[in-house]
Amino acid sequence: MGLPGTLPVMNKEAILKTIKAGLMFDCEIAEFCKWDRKNYFYPDLPKGYQISQNDNPICVGGMVEIELPGASRNIMGQHRKVQLTRIHLEEDAGKLIHDGDSLVDYNRAGACLIEIVTEPDLFSSDEAFAFLTSLRIHMLYAGISDCDMEKGQMRCDANISLRLKGEKKLGTKVELKNLNSISGVRNGIDYEIKRQAKLLDEGKTIVQETRKWDAEEGHSSSMRSKEMAHDYRYFPDPDLMPVNVTAEILNSVKKDIPERPFAKQERFYKEYDLPYTITSVLYPDRGLANYFEEAVKAHKNPKSIANLLVNDLLRELSAGEQEGALPLSGCKIKPENLAELVKLVDDGAISKQIAQDVLIEMFRSGETAGEIVEKKGLKQTSDTGELEGICKEVIANNPIPVAEYKAGKETAINALKGPVMKASKGKANPKIVDELLRKLLS
Repeated sequence: MGLPGTLPVMNKEAILKTIKAGLMFDCEIAEFCKWDRKNYFYPDLPKGYQISQNDNPICVGGMVEIELPGASRNIMGQHRKVQLTRIHLEEDAGKLIHDGDSLVDYNRAGACLIEIVTEPDLFSSDEAFAFLTSLRIHMLYAGISDCDMEKGQMRCDANISLRLKGEKKLGTKVELKNLNSISGVRNGIDYEIKRQAKLLDEGKTIVQETRKWDAEEGHSSSMRSKEMAHDYRYFPDPDLMPVNVTAEILNSVKKDIPERPFAKQERFYKEYDLPYTITSVLYPDRGLANYFEEAVKAHKNPKSIANLLVNDLLRELSAGEQEGALPLSGCKIKPENLAELVKLVDDGAISKQIAQDVLIEMFRSGETAGEIVEKKGLKQTSDTGELEGICKEVIANNPIPVAEYKAGKETAINALKGPVMKASKGKANPKIVDELLRKLLS
């Protein structure tokens, strides 16, 4: 709060995490960086300046890979890399609250903040949405931040400028603030593009300013004119010493860099032959992706494990708690337990239908698949004598699909399989049922 006599303290962990962010995005890590005072007067900055980095940021350049809209079920979407200008470390400001009275919340003032600045290399609101989505996933993968926009852990200011067709020079930029969700960023940009386009079509000029986005009303309003860099009167901060990033520091951070999200998605696509609909669910969550690979180590059937994980286990997790989704870390089904369930299906011990019921029981009780199958007597029957009697009875009671099958309609046999499975309480081996029905019908 800028109380007299207080001095800033360097946060080593914040510096290391900023370096880690830079390495995730292939930035050049500066060997020397320093801190500057950015001077301006605003209620959220009670001491009249912000500690930031002007001409010597920790990370320079770099790029963020994004996936453009348009991916299909089996083919990954088109990817491209958005150029970064820099990543620097600065202190956060307070939070202005306008709710009847105007208030300032100073809880986060002075806390460490990584600011990531892009080049003017985004060309639509959809690309901005893809960029922020990718940025968030990379930060989560590296353990840098939880990136919850609703909690203020990730924030975005969007600079929008338009230019006439054929023009090479960028148009006047307008900064948009108060964007509280990734979807809100997309909506705010779309509105601002329309607003600026209308002004330009009318022959008017765009004013460089900062505007506030109102998500409920769906429009922006002017907050203040936008300052130029020289207006901030930067000078080196006298209270904080410059930092030298040694090769030893850099190498220690490099050891902790994980496999990047899109590289993992592509590997899942190629190594495990998984469709895009599955990989697109697995790769954004590092914990989920690791869970999948641990299960595959226990039983080599990646497709069945992935389907059960994405379609069934995630459904149970989502409904796990009334007040919100149950985290994977709190799940009673361990990766090896899920693998065991898939193996029971592959070995013909239980059917896929029963496997879904077993998974629900595993999720509730924490028992293994083998224990539940044994306790409830769910093992699949392959007794041809018992199943043949059931098949004969179903054939006698369903003359229409029988006649259709004999007339050459191959798919009509499926209408007979259901009643057989029902009569056997789901314990009939589907492969043997198919063989018996075809034998009896011929």
